[in-house]
Amino acid sequence: MRRNPHTIFATITVSTLLLGGFATATAQAAPAKAESLYAPSALVLTVARGEDPMTATVERAVTLDCAPTARGSHPDPAAACKELASVRGEFAELAAGPSNRTCTRQWDPVVATAHGVWQGKPVRFSTTYGNACEMAGSMNDNAVFAF
Repeated sequence: MRRNPHTIFATITVSTLLLGGFATATAQAAPAKAESLYAPSALVLTVARGEDPMTATVERAVTLDCAPTARGSHPDPAAACKELASVRGEFAELAAGPSNRTCTRQWDPVVATAHGVWQGKPVRFSTTYGNACEMAGSMNDNAVFAF
């Protein structure tokens, strides 16, 4: 029985490629390792026009990542992360203080939202204000929604 050297070479090449492909697929299927010891704190903050957060038109949006360092597209991520840490990530507590700001009674609703993760816990926050002045006064001009 005579063997064709081209057939043997082709068989070896195909076998090598197939086995290499399985090894690569197995290596890619390995679980991802944690990159950091810090719990994730990554948020998307928005300010939108309208009464309902699901239908309001987003006017401004930023990202805020607080662990391990403050960063994101927020204009002052360090101050925003510090304020969130002071209220333990409870967005409702940002508006806890009384406002001394004088605003008109114009009805032009604004919705502030925060979605993402704060120290490993899911966050879904939204609140509606009568207008932008009312929102700024209620939030006491804090850094979190100052964008």
